[in-house]
Amino acid sequence: MFAGQKLPAVTFRTRVRDESIEGPNPFRWQDMTTADYFAGKRVVLFSLPGAFTPTCSTYQLPGFENGFADFAAEGIDEIYCMSVNDSFVMNKWAEAQGIKNVKVIPDGSGEFTRKVGMLVDKDNVGFGMRSWRYAAIINNGVVEAFFEEPGRDDNHPEDPYGESAPENVMKHLKAKAEVAA
Repeated sequence: MFAGQKLPAVTFRTRVRDESIEGPNPFRWQDMTTADYFAGKRVVLFSLPGAFTPTCSTYQLPGFENGFADFAAEGIDEIYCMSVNDSFVMNKWAEAQGIKNVKVIPDGSGEFTRKVGMLVDKDNVGFGMRSWRYAAIINNGVVEAFFEEPGRDDNHPEDPYGESAPENVMKHLKAKAEVAA
């Protein structure tokens, strides 16, 4: 992805809670589109190799969750976490992490990730095709700023983390606000 790029039109298969459904699994399928998530909003999107993985669960997701009010103060309407995982996995991960502010987006087939050029093979760690770690500020469906971890490549032996960290995205937002002031 790059600044100025319009996001691809993709439909995400999500599972949402529906209290009208009885039983132990009160969820239904709901299709959500790129427009549903991004139209008319300024958001931070961060994507990572997999739910329940160490860096994602220890630093990246909690960092964005805990910093939500600070991001909102800088003009961010929503924060989205995306992974090439299905909706069942993403929902359970958000539940396990106690997430209230960040919304998860399941890119189960990797279609969005592929269309933005961030799909990589991670067979070296048994994952298959997954997202390279990145973050972006997106304004009304157009990339405003992009933060990609270095070394994007299939079967990369490491999982770099820093460029897409919440602290780095916040640093960019604050610098941009200072220039505008």
